[in-house]
Amino acid sequence: MASSAGSAYRSRIADAELEACLASAGAVVIEGPKACGKTCMAQQLAASTVLLDVDTAARQALAVDPALVLAGARPRLLDEWQVEPALWNLVRRAVDASPEPGQFLLTGSAVPADEADRHTGAGRFSFLRLRPMTLCESGAGQGGVSLAALLEGQPPSCADPGLALADLAELVCRGGWPAQVDRPLAAACRAARDYLEQVRQVDVQRVDGRRRDPQRLGALLRSLGRNVATEVSLSTLAADAGGADGPLDPRTVADHLQALERLMVIENQPAWRPHLRSKAALRQAPRRHFCDPSLAVAALGGSPQRLLNDLEWLGLLFESLVVRDLRVLAQALDGQVFHYRDNYGVEVDAIVELRDGRWGAIEIKLGPGQVETGAAGLLRFREQIDSRRTGKPAFLAVVCGSGYGYRRSDGVSVVPVGALGP
Repeated sequence: MASSAGSAYRSRIADAELEACLASAGAVVIEGPKACGKTCMAQQLAASTVLLDVDTAARQALAVDPALVLAGARPRLLDEWQVEPALWNLVRRAVDASPEPGQFLLTGSAVPADEADRHTGAGRFSFLRLRPMTLCESGAGQGGVSLAALLEGQPPSCADPGLALADLAELVCRGGWPAQVDRPLAAACRAARDYLEQVRQVDVQRVDGRRRDPQRLGALLRSLGRNVATEVSLSTLAADAGGADGPLDPRTVADHLQALERLMVIENQPAWRPHLRSKAALRQAPRRHFCDPSLAVAALGGSPQRLLNDLEWLGLLFESLVVRDLRVLAQALDGQVFHYRDNYGVEVDAIVELRDGRWGAIEIKLGPGQVETGAAGLLRFREQIDSRRTGKPAFLAVVCGSGYGYRRSDGVSVVPVGALGP
């Protein structure tokens, strides 16, 4: 996908977090998948920039005189720093030499392999995860219902944002990529397919220098696309991706998944572990998501019309879109997003938990006609939780595709996705 650096900058929810990180640490590492806007966001605060993935001269200078690359007005942006992992120790030493905060910005679209000679960044580096844009960041949503306000116990109140089912199908296919927000839908869909092709053919080979079969990886990506937002097991993925030739070796699948995680192309949603009143056993399998639902669509060559013809798959993709947005919103509040499932059949699509212990539970339903089912599930779930030890939920909510935002008489809030904001 093309960079959005040439277009007007759209403010991000993480902008404030980046400023806070720069004020508290000598260097800030911004991590996230390719094309999610890391470089453009960092350039809003950087005083000078080195683009290491395209600047051959800078990489050559590192071998001769590393100080040349670090020299420049600060904060100095070292873009795609993982191309030259030796930069880590060089930046660490530079930060040690001058205790001022906000000296360097490092951006990376892959997590480099652990190296014995790479020293800890404790006390010098701050880390920020950037993801594709939420609906409210891209302008597709209005952001009238604040997640922060929900966690403070405030009831939602908003009009229908006006997103029809066809709009949601298009938003899923377009994704939250900054460069694609204003482009024709067909171009955005092609960009998502090209993105995955680059991952399959090139990126997974570069992430750790290991050779991987692009055909097998493509089959695995398609299987992940079919099973998005589910707790699909490693053995099921191996069987599904293997096809008529028999299942793939689970070790091969695990290796491919690890590479995709290091590229931040996929991001699992871990299981929540609360204290329970009952003797239910908690399931610990994560739910599997791409970093953006558009990649799940691209993996299977989908289109908005195909999604409208397969509402079950669209429902899973919609859930993945909401989880993407919740992750961005929760991170800004120092929180995380989990899911819940026990062996009694009680499950919740998303649990937002903050570091201070506050939490809320969310069921995700594509159609407003499913709100009643979602609310009933949340109320049943609440009875399972030992609130004396885990604390009472700050809110229970059903996030749906359309409709008004309000609190029901049973205490469950209803929030249209187009209104979900910081």
